[in-house]
Amino acid sequence: MRILQTNTFKKAVKKLPANQKANLNQAIKAITANPYIGVAKTGDLFSARIYKFSLVNQLTLLAYTYNQVDSSIILLALGSHENFYRDLKIINNL
Repeated sequence: MRILQTNTFKKAVKKLPANQKANLNQAIKAITANPYIGVAKTGDLFSARIYKFSLVNQLTLLAYTYNQVDSSIILLALGSHENFYRDLKIINNL
């Protein structure tokens, strides 16, 4: 299974401390084990799935898409709930 990252996701990961990156890696492993673990969104974000997990006692959202045809996961965005969906809509429209 291929895992691809958007530039937005890479920038968010770059800002994380090492201990939070370990938690993020666990979340990514959970997604690769079961790509349907995230909640499928509707409307403008119909292609995205959202996986919620905890980073240092704060709810964090990870947006991704899963392509069954070539078995690839594209990690779109990472962040807290505040303005997450608004920013994700901007990313999706690019």
